[in-house]
Amino acid sequence: MVQTTDLNLDIPQTNSASWTGESIGILTIAGFFIVAPAFIYPVFLMKAICFALFACAFNLLFGYIGLLSFGHAMFFGWSSYVCAYTIKAWGFTPELAILAGTSLAALLGFLAGTIAIRRQGIYFAMITLAIAQMMYFAALQAPFTGGEDGIQSVAPGRLFGVFDLEDPTNSYVFVLTVFLLCLGMMHRVIHSPFGEVLRAIKENETRALSLGYKTNRYKLIAFVLSASFAGMAGAVKAIVFHLASLADVHWSTSGEVVLMTIVGGIGTMFGPVLGAFVMVGMESYLAEYGQWVTMIQGCVFVVCVMAFRRGLVGELGRAWRMWR
Repeated sequence: MVQTTDLNLDIPQTNSASWTGESIGILTIAGFFIVAPAFIYPVFLMKAICFALFACAFNLLFGYIGLLSFGHAMFFGWSSYVCAYTIKAWGFTPELAILAGTSLAALLGFLAGTIAIRRQGIYFAMITLAIAQMMYFAALQAPFTGGEDGIQSVAPGRLFGVFDLEDPTNSYVFVLTVFLLCLGMMHRVIHSPFGEVLRAIKENETRALSLGYKTNRYKLIAFVLSASFAGMAGAVKAIVFHLASLADVHWSTSGEVVLMTIVGGIGTMFGPVLGAFVMVGMESYLAEYGQWVTMIQGCVFVVCVMAFRRGLVGELGRAWRMWR
C-alpha cells in the first residue's frame, strides 16, 4: 500500500518539529486562558472560546480537505437547541445534554455530508447552504424551539453532579477544558495518517483516487467530525449562556465562521482561534457603532485577504520560518 507521503504533493507533512511546535502552542494557549480572566471580562472570554471551537471545527473541513461549507450553523444551532431543550424539558444533566446535542450534530453531519460530498466546489457550498436554510426554517416553525424567542432561562445544573455551572468560575473552567480537549483531539486527527490522506485529497483528489483511496469515504468522515465539534461548541454555548437562539442557526452565523477562519489563517491550527477572538472582539467592543460593525468587519476581511493571504497566523508563521 502506497503511503500518503509518497503522493509527491506540495503539502505540509507531519514531522516531529511541527508536532512539537503545535503542542507548545496548545500549552501556550492554555496558559493564556488560565490567566486571562484576571484582565479580560470572563463572559467575553467564554463566548470567544465557544466560537473559537466552532471555527476550529470548520477549519478541520475547509482548511485540511478544502470543502467550503456554508451550512455549519445548522450543526452549531441545532445542537444548542437539543442541549437546551433536554435540560429544560427532560431534566438532563449538562454532560448528557451535551452528548445529546453533539450526537444530533453528528447525525445531521452524516445526512448532509452524504448528499453534499457528491459535488465539489461551489456546488458543494450551495448544497450545504440549501440544507442549512431548510433546517433554519424547521427551527423557526418547530414547537419546541420557541420560534424567534428561542429557548431561554436554561438552568445548566451540576456537571457530573458535583460542579455547579451557575458559578462563573466553574463555568469558565468547564468551557476552557472542553475547548482544550477538543483542540487536542483535532490536533491528533490532523497529524494522523488519516489527516495526511485529507491533505492529499485537498491537493490532488484524482491522484489520491488513483492510489486506491476512497476519497468520498474520507470526506464524509471529515464532514461528520467537523459537524460533531461544531455541535459540541453549540451545546457548550447553550449551557454557558442559558440560551438557545435562532440566530445560531441563521446563515449569517455560517458566514461569520468562514470569516473567522480566513482572517486567522486557513489550514493553521491556531488561526481560527485568533480569528474568532478578532471577530467576537469587534462585535463586543464596537457594539456602540451599531450596524457600522458589519462594515468594519467587512473592511478587516478585505484587508486580510489583500494583505495577509495566509491569514494572520499563517503570515506570522511564514515570517518566522523565513527569519529562521
